[in-house]
Amino acid sequence: MKKNTKQFLCVLAVLILAKFSFSQNKIVVFQSDFGLKDGAVSAMKGVAMGVSPDLKLFDLTHDIPAYNIWEAAYRLEQTVPYWPTGTVFVSVVDPGVGTSRRSVVMKTETGQFIVTPDNGTLTLVARSLGIAAIREIDETVNRRKGSESSYTFHGRDVYAYTAARLAAGAINFEQVGKELPKEVVNIKYQEADMDGPKKIKGTIAILDVQYGNIWTNISSDLFREFNAKFGDMIHVAIFHNKAKVYQADMPYSATFGAVAKGKPLLYLNSLMQVSFALNQENFSTIHHVYSGNEWTVEISKK
Repeated sequence: MKKNTKQFLCVLAVLILAKFSFSQNKIVVFQSDFGLKDGAVSAMKGVAMGVSPDLKLFDLTHDIPAYNIWEAAYRLEQTVPYWPTGTVFVSVVDPGVGTSRRSVVMKTETGQFIVTPDNGTLTLVARSLGIAAIREIDETVNRRKGSESSYTFHGRDVYAYTAARLAAGAINFEQVGKELPKEVVNIKYQEADMDGPKKIKGTIAILDVQYGNIWTNISSDLFREFNAKFGDMIHVAIFHNKAKVYQADMPYSATFGAVAKGKPLLYLNSLMQVSFALNQENFSTIHHVYSGNEWTVEISKK
């Protein structure tokens, strides 16, 4: 074989591997609102292992509140960036199962794949990580054999099966189905933004559920516009469907122990986003404040 031919074949092999390697790290991460009280999650994993026993299966969470698409969207944004390129996520919070909503696989610009109904679940991760491409699942090919008459468990019959085939390299991304425009169904929410020179608006994105702390979508970068120092008082107002349900002044603090037990504070959480807490007490339970796109917040420097 001539030297030039060998070089050409080597380059071709590298290009082929680069094209398909994103879908072949054999990792599948599952998320759902199923809970673990029955066999639904185990059934999905069984389908995946039936595709390839070499897969590595992990759980993001199965404790999403029933039908809460917003929380599914948040948990993906919170988690996906920390997983390696090529990881395949299955997210099944699907109150519209069996309806005309699309079943898709979205490839992020950072190289992960998300297999899910296109019902708002991709709202946040599409914005933060970007859409490299999105394909509609062709269920004539990518559906568990013998499940054609099952209409209410696409998590098992379509999503887990497709994700496993993609992660195992049984199919490449192009074989998922037809390519779609780089658009997803979006849930409307208050994006974090300055409202004049002294006020920031945002959404209560999620609760720190173990402790009842309130996590917003206001980034530390945006909060720096206040030039706040530890100990500075910040006015916080919280709204549910535009009705004010809470307001108070609280110090910007580095740690919970900077205030007395039961007292409020503003801090930056582990994702470097503005958050509120009561030291050693449950802010959410005491003040009846929860999370979702209908919960908004305004902060202003005193």
